[in-house]
Amino acid sequence: MPSRSLRGIAALMSVLALPVGQAQAQSWPNRPIRMVVAVAPGGSTDVIARIVGTRLGERIGQPVVVDNRPGGSSVIGVEMVVRSQPDGHTLLMGAGSLGTLNAMMPKAPVNVQKDLAPVAMVGTSPYVLVVQPGLPVKSVTDLVAHARANPGKLNFAGSTPGSLQRLAGEHLNRMAGIDLLYVPYKGTGQVVPDLLAGRLHAAFDNVLILAPYVRSGALRALAVTGATRSAVMPELPTIAEAGVPGFQAAGWFGVFAPVATPQTAVARLNGEINTLMNEPAIRERLVGQGMDPLAGPPDLLARHLAREIETWGRLVREAGLVGQ
Repeated sequence: MPSRSLRGIAALMSVLALPVGQAQAQSWPNRPIRMVVAVAPGGSTDVIARIVGTRLGERIGQPVVVDNRPGGSSVIGVEMVVRSQPDGHTLLMGAGSLGTLNAMMPKAPVNVQKDLAPVAMVGTSPYVLVVQPGLPVKSVTDLVAHARANPGKLNFAGSTPGSLQRLAGEHLNRMAGIDLLYVPYKGTGQVVPDLLAGRLHAAFDNVLILAPYVRSGALRALAVTGATRSAVMPELPTIAEAGVPGFQAAGWFGVFAPVATPQTAVARLNGEINTLMNEPAIRERLVGQGMDPLAGPPDLLARHLAREIETWGRLVREAGLVGQ
């Protein structure tokens, strides 16, 4: 009996001697998980975070609370995650803006590749280019011709300044030789009302958000931005098919944690997210909203982020968008 007591004391002492992060990781998760979304409620990143977060919470036995922290072209939300305790209880639902953040704002207080740990890729989703019905255009070719005939008079919104939606518009400007003026917004939730009211001419955003407005006739869709047509709106051509060869831009979503988060927590999260992404009910919900669900190791997300940083960083520099 004494020997058992000694072994128990030794085991307790070994746990107490662990670094704080490792000791906490052994009992992870021991409280609700906060999933930060660095844009305003109502956008595609918010929708995906709530779908994934709800099911993740059910699987791990702790609620996942979505915390919207918009502002600073996503810097506010990202920095909150980076500065949080790296114990696996604070996550970021990252999106395309992560791939542009440091190129757009070289002096930002965070470095997405150095300060964030990739956890799991969630999926990709093309954007759809929509215009308000009052604009006399019915195709991408019409829009390009109308923009050329009215230089500097047409505008577009693409969520926050550092968002991939915004850069999709800038990409179209450069490839088609037009000058659509960018109007900044904090998120999709603010873009749609101005489109419907006619205060905006055009916008790029995820199919899953804009499809209901297109189907109702409130907005007119011209094309999707991905390499292939969308299963949700197969009648729409890609922008490349519609007259701008080589054009491609697609949104993406992935879960990140602070860089020092214990690997045990990262591995568990990756496994749980991969499992739920392969559940028929979750896949059906995401595919039905225009998303292509993905699963894989953290390195899949790390490689995707690196490619996005290279691709869009080049456009930011060539178009003179640094700091804008």
